[in-house]
Amino acid sequence: MPVTKLKDFLDQNRVKYVSVRHSTAYASQEIAASAHVKGRNMAKTVVVRLSGKLALAVLPAKYNVDLELLAKAAGAGAAELAAEEEFEKIFPGCETGAMPPFGNLYGLPVYVDETLTRDQAIAFNAGSHTELIQLAYADFARLASPRVAHFSVLRH
Repeated sequence: MPVTKLKDFLDQNRVKYVSVRHSTAYASQEIAASAHVKGRNMAKTVVVRLSGKLALAVLPAKYNVDLELLAKAAGAGAAELAAEEEFEKIFPGCETGAMPPFGNLYGLPVYVDETLTRDQAIAFNAGSHTELIQLAYADFARLASPRVAHFSVLRH
């Protein structure tokens, strides 16, 4: 179970976190509402291809990835959304669309949108569509070592 791997990692690094089980939900904003988490703290993990190599883009749930901004921030020639077939084997046991934002657990670099750095807490899927983890953004940054950049646009 992917949440066990994630929780073990957090426990080994002495991170305080809250695990929240919720009814099945797929959209990040829907998950936030179901789990009673502030929408601005709910992060979504998007798997992208930067110059052909997979990476994670982590951004607020109510935003979309601007691929041009991400490519520029990453110094990549191109940025594209990755197809599920490309990454599902990298996240064994994770439900598609519920990957946690710790790319270091899966050998992938992480880019976090600067808007997520403004709040004290971050919440994200824990590998399933029925559980999320909430923790201090500072702990996420310390453990995931993401590159911070502006690459999102508010969804209308």
